[in-house]
Amino acid sequence: MIHKYKMNGMNIVLDVNSGAVHIVEDIAYDILDMMSDPSNTELAKDLERKYGKEEVEEALQELMELKNEGLLFSEDTYKDAVLSKKNDFQVKAICLNIAHDCNIRCGYCFASTGDYHGGRKLMPLDVAKKAIDFLIENSGSRRKLEVDFFGGEPMMNFDVVKATIEYGREKAKQHNKIIGFTMTTNATLLDDESIEYLNENMDNVVLSIDGRKNINDNMRKTINNKGTYDIILSKIKKFVEKRGDKSHYIRGTFTAYNLDFANDVLALADEGFREISVEPVIASPEKDYALKEEHLDRIMEEYENLAMKMIEYEKSGKPFKFYHYLIDLDGGPCVYKKVSSCGAGHEYFAVTPDGDLYPCHQFVGRDGYIMGNVFTGVENKELQKKFSNNNVYHKEKCSGCWAKFYCSGGCQANADVFNKDLKEPYELECKMQCKRIECAIMLKAHCSTIDN
Repeated sequence: MIHKYKMNGMNIVLDVNSGAVHIVEDIAYDILDMMSDPSNTELAKDLERKYGKEEVEEALQELMELKNEGLLFSEDTYKDAVLSKKNDFQVKAICLNIAHDCNIRCGYCFASTGDYHGGRKLMPLDVAKKAIDFLIENSGSRRKLEVDFFGGEPMMNFDVVKATIEYGREKAKQHNKIIGFTMTTNATLLDDESIEYLNENMDNVVLSIDGRKNINDNMRKTINNKGTYDIILSKIKKFVEKRGDKSHYIRGTFTAYNLDFANDVLALADEGFREISVEPVIASPEKDYALKEEHLDRIMEEYENLAMKMIEYEKSGKPFKFYHYLIDLDGGPCVYKKVSSCGAGHEYFAVTPDGDLYPCHQFVGRDGYIMGNVFTGVENKELQKKFSNNNVYHKEKCSGCWAKFYCSGGCQANADVFNKDLKEPYELECKMQCKRIECAIMLKAHCSTIDN
């Protein structure tokens, strides 16, 4: 299987199974259609008329050499190995919903302004400790583990965050494990003391802001219905300045209100931020801010516009990274990781303040998805198996998709919301993901052509 497209003046060809990327001339780009459909004799004749018989034969020979080297139309050698792999359910990460409460009111919040439709509460320390125990006890031979502090707003329960980290490090040392701690915060409660603590103790920090002031303040408001931009921008800047080269990124959300979201990414870059993510909102179609099929052409155009702007910023000495354009074409994770998505429900769990286990934070509060409790362990073994057996080879739409090794089958929580079927990916998300991957490959190819 190959995927070919044009962008930034380049003819780009991806060999799906090998991951090889080729920048080819027009004649080779056209001949690939003939190679994909050898029975189309009319196409072959058209190519000879357009380019000349000798030129076509020469280009075809070069492409056949790539094919023989396994760099074009390569075979999928992964499927049997992946489908035959036995999952031993070794847990690698947990998302601690340390606070089912939030001090701001975002209009698009999937978590019902932080309480997940279940009442506002903070996680007690005994539950957090037991969650650490659950992670370590169920991690098997995995040595590197991860705990993500999430909410609501986790800084509302900061004392428990700090005590959990102290306990986690002690337990990890006892069991010869390493726990990386991360946090996602709206930044409103950051001060000098907490900034210093987070920079010393968090392996990664995600800070939420939507870009331009008017865009951010339209959706991210205080409890008193005031915009948050003026409250958080200076705090985020101070945090990032003190963070130095340690992992972090700025995360925003775009909606139907700002389909020109590249301008929000650039606004963040112009504020000096260099690690940026602006995600598409996921919302029911009846919401006025929801992204819909009718917006898709504009969204695709904007992703490409952003990629071209990134090249301009690179040339002007102001480079920045966009999360969705960071893909590894040279190696990347093992093939099982490529096809098995995030590990939700079998390698990764969300923990509520009461200790209930869910497949991930986006499933929290949904009927039928409680998988157990940190005090009793995973009890819904059938659901765990269902999530485990849900990689791209189990999904009909994914198995024939060129992007499957980069998206890993998409978000299962979105599949559940929009299609009521974990094996049926959310189509709008798929289309946006494909465009982002195309842009990411183009940027890699552009850098490669410059380096050469």
